[in-house]
Amino acid sequence: MPAKARRKTIDPEKYLRLIAASLPIPPRSGAENDRLVELLSGIDEREDLSPEEESFAELLAIVIEDFENKHYALPAVKPHEALKSLMQDRGLRHKDVWPVVGNRGLTTEILNGRRKISAALAKPLAARAGGGIIPNAD
Repeated sequence: MPAKARRKTIDPEKYLRLIAASLPIPPRSGAENDRLVELLSGIDEREDLSPEEESFAELLAIVIEDFENKHYALPAVKPHEALKSLMQDRGLRHKDVWPVVGNRGLTTEILNGRRKISAALAKPLAARAGGGIIPNAD
């Protein structure tokens, strides 16, 4: 495991006190999820977290993400629509993107949904459009 990815040793008793004080059980409602989000936000605002608090924040993020993925799923978006939206959000135009594709005509066809975005092309397009993800690229 790389040195950066290693965890600091946590004190089990300190960690248990964090768990007991907040009861981070998987939320079953939006209100329960909001409570966990607020708790995580309070931790995230601090800079000098203990190893126990860092691990606890990671646990909260996992629990919150799981709830939100199940209850607030985003609608499916066609890859060319996602690309167009990213371009619009970042103020990019056709002339800014076609060099990534390598062909002006092919870029037009992709943006109009007549051609699919290949997996090989999705990564450089996403990077050029500001790091967003182009979903469901084939």
